Amino acid sequence: MGFKRKHKRHHKEKLKEQKKLKKNIMKKKNLTSLSGFIDKEVGLRGTKKREDFEKGFEAFKLGVLIQQARQEKGLTQEQVAELSGTNKSYISKLEKDLKDVRFSTLQRIISEGLGGHLEISIKL
Repeated sequence: MGFKRKHKRHHKEKLKEQKKLKKNIMKKKNLTSLSGFIDKEVGLRGTKKREDFEKGFEAFKLGVLIQQARQEKGLTQEQVAELSGTNKSYISKLEKDLKDVRFSTLQRIISEGLGGHLEISIKL
């Protein structure tokens, strides 16, 4: 058997061992995955409670993305607000999980305030 074939088999065996070890560690420490935790604490996908949670998470994620982009650009909330024609408190609320934001305002903050481009996708 050639070196490549032996190496490939050894690599697959090593991966299996690592997965098994990780599973055993999680069992011993009574750990669970994030998705398992959310399923247990919030409910399974398709339930009203889970849908509300997912919507809230999306809004939170948007705020975090805007905050990260602003910080990467080295801008303050006040500077972004001035560039995009809004006020500092609105930028602050947006970063902290503002539930309702007008699409046109969001586009303006991202393009004029941050110099970025907004991309949206739809998952079915």
